[in-house]
Order: sequence, then C-alpha cells, then structure tokens
Amino acid sequence: MPIAVTRAVSRAITRCELTHLDRVEIDVAVARAQHEAYCATLERLGCELVRLPEEPELPDSVFVEDTALVFDELAVLTRPGAASRRPEVDSVGAALESLRPIVRIGGPGILDGGDVIVIERDVYVGLSSRSDQAGIEELGRLLAPYGYRVHGVELRDCLHLKTAACWIGGNTVLANPEWIDPSVLGERSVIEIDPAEPFSANAFPVAGTLVHADSFPATRGRLEAAGFAVAPVPASELAKAEGGVTCCSLILRRPSSPDPPPDRIR
Repeated sequence: MPIAVTRAVSRAITRCELTHLDRVEIDVAVARAQHEAYCATLERLGCELVRLPEEPELPDSVFVEDTALVFDELAVLTRPGAASRRPEVDSVGAALESLRPIVRIGGPGILDGGDVIVIERDVYVGLSSRSDQAGIEELGRLLAPYGYRVHGVELRDCLHLKTAACWIGGNTVLANPEWIDPSVLGERSVIEIDPAEPFSANAFPVAGTLVHADSFPATRGRLEAAGFAVAPVPASELAKAEGGVTCCSLILRRPSSPDPPPDRIR
C-alpha cells in the first residue's frame, strides 16, 4: 500500500506566493472541500494517508511536494526558492523520519520538489525561479551514492517543471510543448496536452490510475484515448495559488525493511 503525505489547507492561503498568475480571490472553504475530495481519491486508490495538520501562518503549506523528495533509499528535504516557504520543511521531515533516512539541501542553492521528475534512475530538475544550478548540483551529490543521475532542464514561462510536464507511468510523459521541449526528458513517449488547457500537464499515477484535475476534459480525453485510466479531482481553488494535483501530496512506497531507518537529519 503506498503512503500519501498531505497537509490541510492553511487559512492563510489567500496570501500565497504567486509568480506567473495574477492574484484572485481564493475561497478557503471551497479549497478545503476540494482538498478533502483529493484525499478521498487517494484513499480510494489504495493510499494510506498521513495527514499533517494545518499551518495557519504558512500560506502555501498545503503544497507538501515542494518540501521533500522521497526515493526508495532516502528522503531529501529541500530548500524552497521562496524564503517564505522554508519554515514548512521541518514538519514534513519529522513526518518522514520513521519512513526514510533523511538528508537535506543545505544551500546556498535552492530547490523545490515541484521542479523534480524522477523516471527510474534519472532525476530531471527544472531550472526555474524556485530551483537553481547550485541546488541541482547539491542534489546530484546527495543522490550519487545511490546511482541516480541528475539532469538540469530548461523551462519557459511557467513556475515548475511539473507545471510543464509530468511522468505518468512506464516510459511516458504528459507535456505542454510550449513550456518545455519534451526531448530534454530523454527518449520518452510523449502525450501532448490540449493547447486550450495549458496547465493540464500536471498529473501523477497511483495504482495504475492517473490523478488529474477535473478542469481539463480535453486533455483527459487524450489520456484516456491513449489507454490511461484517469481519476479527475476538483482543484480549481488551489490552482489560483499556482498549485496542481502533484503539489498536494508526497507519494511513497512503504519501506521494505521492518526495522526503522536511522534517525539522521543534516
């Protein structure tokens, strides 16, 4: 059974960080209802949820993906590019302590989890306003002992790599070619989003089903025509905070060993 780490929507989400979107009103009650529907979908797909409590003073804290990268061998705590988000990291690290050995991006580089796509042993990191070359190089040093190859990739006009493209299972990526050249992700099969839905490249697989925002029916049609099962979830309010479906959870496999990993954070 996979584990999904989530965090409740902050009452302060109306003060979220924005880079590429204009600020519009976010209905906190609706955002919370949509997040609950998202969590229910993860449970229906077989995930065991680890629900972290609300952080009322941290506006973007529902977007737990940006705070950590979880591999089979270890978890890497990030150093988010927005300084206001760095206080989110330690509580996520505490939730992961019993599940993985933990290391940390120490700086001065920056790195957001939303900029990272992992396909087998290849780790692709978007060079964005939230992740820089120094952060990528530090991640490479942390992962090298485990045989991972870390690649920096160029983006255009979007917040994170996973805004432009996502791995959706097997050797396939879903991509918006206006924001990324999919060839930078290696020799992959590519499903292009419907051009009328530029933010629809954000999706992730759980137990053979893709979690995808319900605002993008045309792209969902392309995925289903390609043979993918899709679980659409409501995400319109969190999208106003530049969030997507991948942002709201950390999905990890349960450790294979019954012994707890060593307690080490650095």
